[in-house]
Amino acid sequence: MTRLTLLSLGAGVQSTTLALMACDGTLPGLDGAIFADTGWEPAAVYAHLDRIEAVLTRAGIPLYRVSSGNLRHDTLNPTHRYASIPWYVANPNGSDGMGRRQCTHEYKITPINRKVRELLGAAAPDYKRVPKGHVARQWIGFTTDEIGRVSDRAPAYAQPTYPLIDMGMTRDDCARWLTNHGWHGVAKSACIGCPYNGNARWRALRDDHPDEWADAVEFDEAIRHGGARGDAMRGTAYLHRSRVPLSIAPIDWRSQAALDLSRGQPALFDPDEDGDPDGCSPYGCRSGAPTTDEGDT
Repeated sequence: MTRLTLLSLGAGVQSTTLALMACDGTLPGLDGAIFADTGWEPAAVYAHLDRIEAVLTRAGIPLYRVSSGNLRHDTLNPTHRYASIPWYVANPNGSDGMGRRQCTHEYKITPINRKVRELLGAAAPDYKRVPKGHVARQWIGFTTDEIGRVSDRAPAYAQPTYPLIDMGMTRDDCARWLTNHGWHGVAKSACIGCPYNGNARWRALRDDHPDEWADAVEFDEAIRHGGARGDAMRGTAYLHRSRVPLSIAPIDWRSQAALDLSRGQPALFDPDEDGDPDGCSPYGCRSGAPTTDEGDT
């Protein structure tokens, strides 16, 4: 019988906290961490992941990097299987719509679960059937402020656990813990052209990472009628919530909440400015309906 404890590592604030707590013994017993690479993460995320891997390696914990392909290339490739992205759609009748969010499942959850099955002894080349009684205890980085996203749904071979919730930690607690341990400014893990980016992240790409900004603008222009293999869209697709081309989108606009925050005044979370707070970690993309594994594929 094989029993493993594995971390679903999104490389954001919460999962980074779990990885480092495993390394310093705060949370003992981790057998490995799994990062699902969409092929389109910002350079800062890959650099951060390399830093995490170095610490994990010193602690004797392997990091497994898995992938279902390059999301950007696959979306624009007419010969490749298509996974819908939640872009913003302007419908012909003047109403607003959104694409379905299949990308998290296809490019995050599916390759992670495949690796879990492999580590539990499923046979090559498909790694579909896990031997009876072999189970992975899977750490997922939800915190108490997102307890509503916890789900009991999981494949028979996986037991999702939430150590940060058990410790009573919020996302802000994790950010403080990281700062106190010398990990400042952990980047959000999300694709360069993720529609859930807020204006602050779009500005950061434009002003600080011009190559990545140009990449996102080019992709935005290419998706006007959906992905290359998707059903023909009657509307027009955009990466920015304003539903205008990213190159001219109002990303310099700041709401009153954002201005208050910049002046040191408390402000509520602002989706226009901040986007999704966690990026799109494997089980924690809080935008849209919760994403769960729906099968052994």
